[in-house]
Amino acid sequence: MRMKSWFDAFAIAREVAAPLPGQTIPVAEAGGQVLASPIICVRPVPAFDNAAMDGFATCGPGPWTVTGLLLAGGFTALPSLSPGEAIEIATGAPVPVGTTAVLPYEDATVAGRRVSGVLGERTHVRRAGETLAAGALVSPAGRIVTATLAGATVQAGVDVVTTVRPPTVTLLVTGDEVISDGVPGPGQVRDTFTGLVTALTLRAGGVLRERRHQKDDPVSLAAALDDTDAEVVVVSGSSSAGAADHLHTVLTDRGATWHVRGVACRPGHPQALAELPGGRWVVSLPGNPFAGLIAGLTLLEPLLETMAGRPCHPLPTAAVTGSTTLMRGGVRIVPVVHSPQGTRIAADRGSAGLHAVALADALAVLPDDWTPGTPARLLAIP
Repeated sequence: MRMKSWFDAFAIAREVAAPLPGQTIPVAEAGGQVLASPIICVRPVPAFDNAAMDGFATCGPGPWTVTGLLLAGGFTALPSLSPGEAIEIATGAPVPVGTTAVLPYEDATVAGRRVSGVLGERTHVRRAGETLAAGALVSPAGRIVTATLAGATVQAGVDVVTTVRPPTVTLLVTGDEVISDGVPGPGQVRDTFTGLVTALTLRAGGVLRERRHQKDDPVSLAAALDDTDAEVVVVSGSSSAGAADHLHTVLTDRGATWHVRGVACRPGHPQALAELPGGRWVVSLPGNPFAGLIAGLTLLEPLLETMAGRPCHPLPTAAVTGSTTLMRGGVRIVPVVHSPQGTRIAADRGSAGLHAVALADALAVLPDDWTPGTPARLLAIP
């Protein structure tokens, strides 16, 4: 299979999968998920006429005689007002029958049980249904459930919503040299992929179900692939053609369909995307951390976003200045920083380290015909 261009690989990862089926869940559990069905208002918003300010609910022209106090909640029967009467009222409390306006405290003059003041143009009364009527559309399908949308949904009397089920991910970290904690000894390295893949998965709308450390042998790797029912399996390392890299052979032996097998980019070219019989996906990330991050942004994140039902937006662009070594026939992906003077290339410390990337503002995708000052597509750093 021929190596894909970076742009083709990114597009394939966005387009090759389909959104997962919908699920009905409580609104409080739906944050970050994509609506599979529209949300329809169940009750008017507001549900009743209520005070928009602390003050006095009044009837007719003043001055008024204060007949009582009305707080939000706790009442048994809604009182009525006659012309010349007022009730002291709290914000959010239902206004009495006959209320024409609320006179805010700051505009009121109180003398015993008498209150006077000038009513402004605004009544300071929120009328039932003035925001949304019952049956109105709260949100169409396809929107991400944000904290604000969740709050608006509950206001509309809706307790459950139907969302696209988030894709589940299993991470297999390969490499006998990889350790999970402590100071690495001779020949050892710390696992950086658990943090990277967790962040990418969450940002893309997926759920990291489990992380396993796999030995560098084909039998162990094959057993791990067979033992998970996650929709997406991410394998870090074992992606190249070295003596300890077995993933391609294991997948081919299992009848996998290769959609991407190598990408013309630096760093990160030995990345891959395959589909196992039965519909599970495997994303192969190079073992060097920066290269693995690039592969995650190229294949894993767009794949998960599509499966989670998230909309695909064009990548942002910026004019990039600075210098780097371009890749003939491919793209060079470099960290960049933004400043009032524009977007410039940051220090490049190779495919193994993440330090320059961690301090950068974005990653720029530079084709082989890029020249300083011309626009380039940008990738958001997790």
